[in-house]
Amino acid sequence: MEQIAKLYIAGHRGMVGSGLERKLRKEGYHNIVKRTSAELDLRNQQAVNEFFEKEKPAYVILAAAKVGGIHANNTYRAEFIYDNLMIEANIIHAAYLNKVTKLLFLGSSCIYPKMAPQPLKEEYLLSGYLESTNQPYAIAKIAGIEMCDSYRAQYGCNFISAMPTNLYGTNDNYHPENSHVLPALIRRIVLAKKNNEPNVTIWGTGTPRREFLHVDDLADACYFLLQNYNEKGLVNIGCGTDVSIKELAMLIAEEVGYEGELVFDSTKPDGTPRKLMDITKINSIGWSPQIELKKGIKITIEEFLRKNNFN
Repeated sequence: MEQIAKLYIAGHRGMVGSGLERKLRKEGYHNIVKRTSAELDLRNQQAVNEFFEKEKPAYVILAAAKVGGIHANNTYRAEFIYDNLMIEANIIHAAYLNKVTKLLFLGSSCIYPKMAPQPLKEEYLLSGYLESTNQPYAIAKIAGIEMCDSYRAQYGCNFISAMPTNLYGTNDNYHPENSHVLPALIRRIVLAKKNNEPNVTIWGTGTPRREFLHVDDLADACYFLLQNYNEKGLVNIGCGTDVSIKELAMLIAEEVGYEGELVFDSTKPDGTPRKLMDITKINSIGWSPQIELKKGIKITIEEFLRKNNFN
């Protein structure tokens, strides 16, 4: 991947896209093309085609997506499937038409069946039923993987797919309703400490287990795959270890210094019981994560406090 090559990051303002831009610039790549959603609606096929015809990027990282937690996924089901299908279909097809050298499509661990064996191996895709709360989003992401493989098979395109586990870190979404579990817990526990609240209520039983990867590790993995992986089939990106939601909440409370009670509301949905990635494939190619969860949470909380003037 030549440093002078033109790179397009779709979704550069999100946590993943901004992490990728930081990594690429650090590695000496400065010919990076970006468009905000106001400048380019990725759901608009004509607009996407015109953009590709004009810019002719050599490399494309498809990190743009409509994302959210359980509540958002379950409430805005139509938006989650429509927006994500349109974004990926438009970009992947335009990349083919404009002879992009290589494209990296990013999905999500929710593509795997709800009751798949753990840890999740790449070959478990399409082997069972999905988690119902985020099925529209998952189906859209599965379609993106199939598109990359199909365009590779029919047209010889070097389009690859990577499935990150749950992510956190710099530039995460801390929206009170539409954020994922780790940033949501950081926000709630920090505010509870600030307001001297006696307890924090957390959705579900606290027993589901989740794997968490710092976005800088993901960016490092994506850069590695762009340099080294040129095959069909998805690649898992994770850390290979998981924690329960209760353990995660306790870890955050300890780092924040919150001494109130953590209350688990079992009337709220838990989602998938466990989601742990098998990272044998990416390990065997030569990549492994560097940021341990406790250290990553500490860095993330410090960033959140600075950004929100809690210090």
